[in-house]
Amino acid sequence: MKEGFRSRLGFILVSAGCAVGIGNVWKFPYIAGENGGAIFVLFYLIFLVLMGVPVLTMELAIGRATGHTIIKAYQTLERPGHKWHLHGWLCMAGCYILMMYYTTVAGWMVAYFWYFLTGRFENVTTKGVPDIFNSLMASPVEMTIYTELVVLVGFIVVSFGVKNGLERVNKTMMIGLLVLIAVLVINSVTLPNASKGLSFYLMPNWANVEKAGFLKMISAAMNHSFFTLSIGIATMEIFGSYMSKKKAITGEAVRIASLDTFVAIMSGLIIFPACFSYGIEPDQGPSLIFITLPSVFVNMPGGRVWGTLFFLFMLFASFSTVTAVFENIVGASIDNMGFSRIKSVIFNLVFLVFASLPCVLGHNLWSNVHLLGGRDILSAEDFVVGNILLPLGAFIFSIFCSYKFGWGADKCLDEINTGEGFKMTSKLTWYFKYVLPVLIFVILINGLLPE
Repeated sequence: MKEGFRSRLGFILVSAGCAVGIGNVWKFPYIAGENGGAIFVLFYLIFLVLMGVPVLTMELAIGRATGHTIIKAYQTLERPGHKWHLHGWLCMAGCYILMMYYTTVAGWMVAYFWYFLTGRFENVTTKGVPDIFNSLMASPVEMTIYTELVVLVGFIVVSFGVKNGLERVNKTMMIGLLVLIAVLVINSVTLPNASKGLSFYLMPNWANVEKAGFLKMISAAMNHSFFTLSIGIATMEIFGSYMSKKKAITGEAVRIASLDTFVAIMSGLIIFPACFSYGIEPDQGPSLIFITLPSVFVNMPGGRVWGTLFFLFMLFASFSTVTAVFENIVGASIDNMGFSRIKSVIFNLVFLVFASLPCVLGHNLWSNVHLLGGRDILSAEDFVVGNILLPLGAFIFSIFCSYKFGWGADKCLDEINTGEGFKMTSKLTWYFKYVLPVLIFVILINGLLPE
């Protein structure tokens, strides 16, 4: 269908870059903090193996078997008269909705990187830190500039194609991200009283779990192990369509998941020691990144440098996801509408320039707009993707790949095991048919229940 990656390393880094995003370096640390630290991390890893890797493997198999984006992939594999491809359209809607708010949050990362780089946090007191974030939220012009900069640069990257655009840029960002992780971790673990943060994060303590609630912790671990890989709306399926047949898929999926998890775990090693060193509670929720951590940096020796490096790290993590999903959107327009790459880029660029604005304005001019149970625009879009489309999509993928009225377990397993490397045993077929869909369904229902 289209060009592939220049190298296997490029495939792994770009695919991992799609999975590595704000969920790893923002959401994972604060969810771990809210749910007791080390024991949450343990259960997160267990559920990652039980649920995340199998669904990721299925998405990649669908893409590689057909060489197409998700709609045509379904049409190629489904039986005559069946309508599995309708889910493909739902996947693409999910990708668009995701980018309608994710570009805004990525814009915040750009803003904070710029603030620390240019010294805006110099001489700011701890009490003054929230004012900077509130000022950003209140300015539709400033937020629009940062958001649309992310949209523009993201589409410029994918306009150069898979090898010369997406692979080249994301490989550089991922390598830079890993270097920044090493530097930031070393700094955090050498801070005064860092051992308290490391103990909270890495040493199991039932008292922390009892404080959070055991069932709440299990539910959070199950949910996040699933969502962290960005599976369910075919954001990963397109990279399967670029894969060669030389390597079996399971091993590649494990490598992607391992790199994604490594970044999440390392993010905790950056954040928790810093929080404990400066007497800040680690369960601050979403404000952890934009208020709590800047409060740490303004009190830290060399805080301007460390703040700049941290938000550069955050920028790489978020932008790698943006460009990867943009590639999916552009590829789908090429695949289904017959567009050239440049025409697809221009079409989708114009669309998302305007489609991203409601999320931006929802924090200021449209702050009185509330949807889906009183949520603001960003929260409503995030709820639709995270609580409905991702788990529903993964449930459909698990059924499609496991039963004969879909693609079927035998055909899916043949594709998964084609090539050298780690093979998936047919003994797991029963698990994919009868256990995995139930676990995913539990996540779907749990996400729809009122908090």
